Amino acid sequence: MVAPVVFSINGTQVEPGSRATVEVPIARLYTYAPLSMPVQVVNGRREGPRLFVSAALHGDEINGVEIIRRLLQLPVLKRLHGTLVAVPVVNVFGFINRSRYLPDRRDLNRSFPGSDSGSMAARLAHVFIQEVVSHCTHGIDLHTAAVHRDNLPQIRANLDDPVTRDMAEAFGVPVLLNANEIDGSLRQTVTQRGIPMLLYEAGEALRFDEMSIRAGLNGIVSVMRTLGMLPRSGRKRSRPRSSVARKSTWIRAPQSGILRSHVPLGARVHRGDVLGVISDPYGEREVALESAIEGIVIGRANLPLVNQGEALFHVALFDAPDETEAVVEHFEKQIAEDPQPFLEEEPPVI
Repeated sequence: MVAPVVFSINGTQVEPGSRATVEVPIARLYTYAPLSMPVQVVNGRREGPRLFVSAALHGDEINGVEIIRRLLQLPVLKRLHGTLVAVPVVNVFGFINRSRYLPDRRDLNRSFPGSDSGSMAARLAHVFIQEVVSHCTHGIDLHTAAVHRDNLPQIRANLDDPVTRDMAEAFGVPVLLNANEIDGSLRQTVTQRGIPMLLYEAGEALRFDEMSIRAGLNGIVSVMRTLGMLPRSGRKRSRPRSSVARKSTWIRAPQSGILRSHVPLGARVHRGDVLGVISDPYGEREVALESAIEGIVIGRANLPLVNQGEALFHVALFDAPDETEAVVEHFEKQIAEDPQPFLEEEPPVI
């Protein structure tokens, strides 16, 4: 455990038992206006882990921004052990422009660990690693699907690591993917440094999804309790079970046309089941889109206009798909019935 000491970031000292918002300089715009990455540090009065929670690594993935806003409003943070480092908008350039990428069209999540003399993406990645990750013992990074796509709430992590596995199971989403690390990704760099980290995927780019937001907030709080950063809840509340996917595959469009989808996220499908139908505008040439495997739909395209070869349905394979289907149903019901047990009720995002 890390002792309750002053947390230093960008020259700002955050004393135990206090919090501060720090603007970490990134660059200047071509107007010469300064641009910075906002970081809020909540430093507990007692020893404990140092957890970073980050969002908008891809600038158009905004669910995580709302999750972090709600997280920072929790009264229970007054009883925090350790340090919470919250970074709601990492890719400030992309966030301002409502874009996944930086202005040079580079993907920040393929640019880690970065360098202080490289591309714009490399420099931003370097700042994030030096100012945030290097001071932390655990991490959670919040994502959504890409634009015009939707993801069922899921955790992607190195489930072979016991600490990471415990965090993933504590998060309490229905699907866990023992996903390979992508070269240049934040998760790869953080894992290589020996820091347990979760990647949360849920919802769609440029859209708020209330269920995904509530599930993300609940999951982070549950992980913090598991790590000993927050006190255990006195409420008797069952944690949603999770199923580990053995593998997953994308079902792609056999032809271009207009897609009429037939299955929602979380649906169980069998090999050969029709997931949707693709046709021309006149309905003269139609082709059924069939599942290649039996599993659960964990991601799908929302845009009906599709090109040949485009990935349309992401299906994960489980050892017990019947049980996984029940897990998804239980999860959705629990989130709907007990949406925000940590905050005073506020109107949901519609």
